Amino acid sequence: MTQEKPALFTDLGLAEPLLKAVQETGYTTPTPIQAKAIPLAMQGLDLMAGAQTGTGKTAAFSLPILQRLLPLASTSTSPAKHPVRALILAPTRELAIQVADNIKLYAKHTALRSHVVFGGVDIKTQLSALKQGVEILVATPGRLLDHVEQKSVQLNQVQILVLDEADRMLDMGFMPDLKRILALLPKQRQTLMFSATFSNEIKKLADDFLKNPTLIEVARSNATNDNVEQILYAVDSHEKQMLLVQLLQEDSTKQVIVFTKTKLSASRLSRALQKQDINADAIHGDKSQKERLEALEAFKAGKTQALVATDVAARGLDINELPMVINYEIPTSPEDYVHRIGRTGRAGAKGIAISLMSPEEEKYWVEIEKLIKISVSKQVKTPALESKRGTAPKASSTKAASHRKAPKHDPWFDRPYEPMANNTPSKPAINAYAKKKPVAALLGGLAFKRNQEPKR
Repeated sequence: MTQEKPALFTDLGLAEPLLKAVQETGYTTPTPIQAKAIPLAMQGLDLMAGAQTGTGKTAAFSLPILQRLLPLASTSTSPAKHPVRALILAPTRELAIQVADNIKLYAKHTALRSHVVFGGVDIKTQLSALKQGVEILVATPGRLLDHVEQKSVQLNQVQILVLDEADRMLDMGFMPDLKRILALLPKQRQTLMFSATFSNEIKKLADDFLKNPTLIEVARSNATNDNVEQILYAVDSHEKQMLLVQLLQEDSTKQVIVFTKTKLSASRLSRALQKQDINADAIHGDKSQKERLEALEAFKAGKTQALVATDVAARGLDINELPMVINYEIPTSPEDYVHRIGRTGRAGAKGIAISLMSPEEEKYWVEIEKLIKISVSKQVKTPALESKRGTAPKASSTKAASHRKAPKHDPWFDRPYEPMANNTPSKPAINAYAKKKPVAALLGGLAFKRNQEPKR
């Protein structure tokens, strides 16, 4: 039976300092996932919660953590009074930073400390805060293990573990790190798993990490947001870039995330857009943390129109009122499609998700429609010959070539073959050979002069 959503955050039983922080953000009504997850998490139950991206999953686990740890908050300066009691693992640096920012926002009226650690930056810059002690630690798995090896963090007092974007965290590529981390945690703990997508395989893997979890799904599993209009354009691969430029030059396109599958294609596409006078930048795993943060800040501030990103940016990017995303390359994983288009249409706003599908990518789109259980009408799209800014594509040069005059025909080539009168080489050929100038000998070779013996 579906639980009715409370009218206000005040109905959830949150402490006054937390309610004050929530009210200062401007929110009064919890989202469906918050309404269901917060009361259960506050009871100490293990949860496996699935909700569409952009529906407030971060607050759904941050607020219960703060509520449960509030009685243990201390104003003491002693690090021993601030052990790590809650550990939140995130698959990407961007998501970890976003989660940490939200926790600081909700905890600002409490004495609870929080910090975030991630790779891509000097580990020494993260040591100072850890030495002072933090109750809530947000981390990417690899960097957390780096700190464990340096003995800069202790995990033996962790009471709550959160796996954010759990489908990716439980992907086989993360399993070795996760098993090492879980071995360091107390067995008696609460574990919360939050994600936009849950496959049957992921649910089986979750059995190893959770104890009698309560499953929460506020929407159909692996569903896309109804606020997002999905558009599918069928286009040849060699015309994708031309069509993308055309879409970005339309007046209604002010801010767009463009998704590619590889870091190389993201960099190349970003440079190609810049050559078309489109303010674009790329964000992917090969860029330093400083470069990625600068690119994100410029995009959020409206200085960059198109942010070309790999799927590393699809997890956790939270940009207020992002109007559009474009799938320049169709993802091979259907779950990645759900996360990509979840960047738009957040918090009840409207959004548009455009996908450019080449004939070679149709097999991936079939799997996407199976997952989201929606059939998107395919539109055949041919780029205009000239862009709005007057840049003609290279293909237009073929028209000019058709107006060139054909070379005059020489009748000599139509004459039949006539054999030479004799087989004696012509004198001009001999004379031409004889008139050749002497060539300097190389590497001690023989030098000849006409009508002379070689020198000894």
